[in-house]
Amino acid sequence: MAAITSTNVANAIVKLVAADALPVLVGNLVMGNLVNRDYEPVLAQAGDTVNVPIPPTMVANNILEGGTVQTQNPSLGNAQIVLNTHAEATFQIPDVTKVLAVPDLLKIYMEPSVVAIAQKIESDLLNLYGGFTANTPVGTPGTAITEAVIDSAETALFLAKIPASDPKYFVVDASTYSTWRQIPRFSEFQTAGDAGITALVGGTVGKVKDFFVFRSQFIPKTGTTPVTTHNIAFTKSAIGLVIRRLPQPLPGTGAIAEYAELGNFGMRVVMSYQPNTLAQQFTVDVLYGCGILRNTAGVQVYT
Repeated sequence: MAAITSTNVANAIVKLVAADALPVLVGNLVMGNLVNRDYEPVLAQAGDTVNVPIPPTMVANNILEGGTVQTQNPSLGNAQIVLNTHAEATFQIPDVTKVLAVPDLLKIYMEPSVVAIAQKIESDLLNLYGGFTANTPVGTPGTAITEAVIDSAETALFLAKIPASDPKYFVVDASTYSTWRQIPRFSEFQTAGDAGITALVGGTVGKVKDFFVFRSQFIPKTGTTPVTTHNIAFTKSAIGLVIRRLPQPLPGTGAIAEYAELGNFGMRVVMSYQPNTLAQQFTVDVLYGCGILRNTAGVQVYT
């Protein structure tokens, strides 16, 4: 049996923080759970560029009897995403040993920091709306959403040849979501069946016109009169979120780091001692970049 040492205790504390960090992050993301996530546990630095391959376009050839095949030389597309965001949230715990004795204290300290990182990722993803230029925006700035606008968004993605099997997402602000729930055809049992009861009683829109509908507090708004709300309708292939590992601290610097990894997400948790405050400092950070992968797979929806 290994002896209990200060080093073992320190490592255990960091592992405990790391294990609880990522579920909180994932649980507070809307966009981050819908887009194409690319995560590899390889070390990277801020400013590195990741090349994300995009499938080429092929054409069908009608081969006649006695004819020959038509060889195609498709060009593999490429989307470059720069790891240009190193988001961190730092907090201090005066008596870190209490964390091991009372695990609930860890949540009190940690959750606000991790939620702040989730909000940063969410805002960056939603601010990519301007990259959807292939499809003409639908809706009118300063005007409430209507069934016709929702239908137009779905039609735009259909005309862009988005595969019918690809799930389609519609992310809107709180006001638009509220208006959506009050459209009679979507919120009444006689017109929408059980989905209408869910919208009326449960408060969730669910799926409408082939869109899974979500709301976010971080939908961008621009202009003054009228204010333009930039809701977006898209598929998973439209936006990419690339996350990479940050390196370990240099040995002997007094800092201990652990990685928290879950699915296609990864974060680093660093613990160090701050002599000025006589407290243990924890930094939760993540290195990521985001960008448009497939322009035709998204459309702006103004309200």
